[in-house]
Amino acid sequence: MFLGKPVRRIAVVGTGVIGASWATLYLARGFDVIAIDPAPSAEANLRRYVDTAWQALATLGFSPKASPEHLWFATDLGQAVAEADFVQESTPDQSELKIKLFSEMDRLTPPASIIASSSSGLTMTVMQSACEHPERCVIGRPLNPPHIIPLVEVVGGEKTSPEAVQQTISFYASIGRKPIHVRKEVVGHVAHRLQAALYREVANLIDQDALDVAAVDAAVCWGPGLRWGVMGPNLLFHLGGGSGGIHHFMEHFAGPMTALWKDLGNPELTPKLKQTIIDGALRQAGDRSVEQLARERDKVSLGLIRLRRKFAGRSTLPAGTARTRRKT
Repeated sequence: MFLGKPVRRIAVVGTGVIGASWATLYLARGFDVIAIDPAPSAEANLRRYVDTAWQALATLGFSPKASPEHLWFATDLGQAVAEADFVQESTPDQSELKIKLFSEMDRLTPPASIIASSSSGLTMTVMQSACEHPERCVIGRPLNPPHIIPLVEVVGGEKTSPEAVQQTISFYASIGRKPIHVRKEVVGHVAHRLQAALYREVANLIDQDALDVAAVDAAVCWGPGLRWGVMGPNLLFHLGGGSGGIHHFMEHFAGPMTALWKDLGNPELTPKLKQTIIDGALRQAGDRSVEQLARERDKVSLGLIRLRRKFAGRSTLPAGTARTRRKT
């Protein structure tokens, strides 16, 4: 039985951008967090990240026991995971590294704990291949930054048990995330594949000189991007069908849409096209630093999340879990 007891301590293994963001979220939800990362100045960088992100999260509210004081930094892997109820791994996507690391975490972690990976480039089948208890290993892939963006893609490997998948989904939902079950291992999972599909046509339009970089960004964020922030494409097409809904849409608009698919490009990111995109992106950024742009992104994202909660009359949790809060 996985997660047989309430989750109180979470081990965050790897504290780069993704791991640091996870740590911030778990602290804000009232958990004890013990982190580990071998990089120089990793602890100082993590604490700095938490302090900065904490101010942004205040707008969404904290759990009663939320505190940055509940963060510890371990000196070795055994110390980090020995008492962990849940492990969130966010190390570089290198297969040899992950296989070895998962084998070690499997050996050192309590047998009832779930070990989740933030990986977007590797399958859990690969990572769990050397584990004695692979049934409790699962992908829990967020979008950056996970302390703000609710989506988490949950994917099992060939040896992951259905129970582990369901309990991982329940855990993420209980802390305000929006988990989805990806039922088949596919490279890049879901969100990255959708981003790649859209960006292929973005690059094509720039390559064909139909739009410059700023204009294509405006077309996305001030057009369909606004709608996608409210509803997914299938439900939007249901609205697009008018009173006939999705049936009318599929009958009358599916043909023209699929005809357009045949005209979509498949560009090559040549050095020239890469430089065109780089120059355009930097012109848009102007004198704003990466850090300033990230703060702007987070502020607007938090505002959208608050707005969605207000109009929905509930949180962004799946139906049936909206008012469930984990007591820690």
